[in-house]
Amino acid sequence: MAISKTPHYDAIVVGSSFGGAACALAAREAGLRVCVLERKRDPGERLHTTGIIVKEAAEDTALGELPANLVRRIDKVRLYSPNLRSALLSAPGYFFLTTDTPNVMRWLAQRQSDAGVELRLGHSFQAAQRTGSGWHVDGVGTARHLIGADGARSRVAERFGLGRPKSFLYGIEYEFDGVALHEPDTLHCFITRRFAPGYIGWVAQTPTGVQGGLAMRYDPAAARTPDIAGFLDRVGGLVGLPARRRADAVRAGLIPCGGPVAPLARDGVILTGDAAGIVSPVTAGGIHSAWRHGWLVGRALAGAGGVAEEIAICQAPRFRSKRLMRWAFDHAQMDWPFDLLLRTAPLRWAAERIYFHKRGSARTTRPESDAA
Repeated sequence: MAISKTPHYDAIVVGSSFGGAACALAAREAGLRVCVLERKRDPGERLHTTGIIVKEAAEDTALGELPANLVRRIDKVRLYSPNLRSALLSAPGYFFLTTDTPNVMRWLAQRQSDAGVELRLGHSFQAAQRTGSGWHVDGVGTARHLIGADGARSRVAERFGLGRPKSFLYGIEYEFDGVALHEPDTLHCFITRRFAPGYIGWVAQTPTGVQGGLAMRYDPAAARTPDIAGFLDRVGGLVGLPARRRADAVRAGLIPCGGPVAPLARDGVILTGDAAGIVSPVTAGGIHSAWRHGWLVGRALAGAGGVAEEIAICQAPRFRSKRLMRWAFDHAQMDWPFDLLLRTAPLRWAAERIYFHKRGSARTTRPESDAA
């Protein structure tokens, strides 16, 4: 069947979140014509990301240009053992940014449009057919490259037989508008096998209130929803959350934790972001790595045939040490070592690398004993 004449792009990107946005913006900066398909009519709806931005992303990417009212600086981490003793950690000059995440996603969409990206909201990717010079996407046009930045359950990966994440965490997060924590400049992280086997719980101040979340290792054979209500009942009094307050917003979803997929690219189709498994297996942080990878792919699209695919594969972070730590957390997580080792040098060393990305030396205050 003949294919009718339609617009031609250098790249069609499926997904307008961090990896897809970085790819689209980098490609536009290189002078390419780019179309982004986003299935949601409002990019700020039905989110899965916590929206916490690390220092590297804030300083090295366009995310550092976010409006001040959309971010809040967090300078410290308070780490809680299962018995709810805590240690305050920091590193010289290091910080995180919590965000008004729905409006960050809307800002990011506007940033793409302002750069000359053709952004099609409310447009789902369904299928594509091979042409002599690339791909024809139904209802959109043709492109030399097709970029799958459409999340952990990527339809692009499914349609073209690319790798798909096999290991996941399942996370759920509540947002409470207008609430102030006792320590608003601190990210509160809770190690608890009872509530978060395979991961942690967290509470943090945001520009609009407080976010409290919980994630656990996802087992499709015995899937269950994290008990976030029970978790927040247990820890809320320590951090300043009102008891039994109803959440103003809820978000949940699967988080890849097995490292990059394979194959990640071939025949002009490339994955990035969660679709490519580019998420830290330990912290579940994916914004900075997705942005960096998406940006490199977008710049590479201006090269000759095959270059972008090669760069996408070679530049995907391997997370070797973090995958080893993920294995240990999956197979050997117990509460008593964390209760016992909270003040020790080994835990401090590990926290420095996990939370502060090897920047500076973590400083630990005297632990505090808190009633549960």
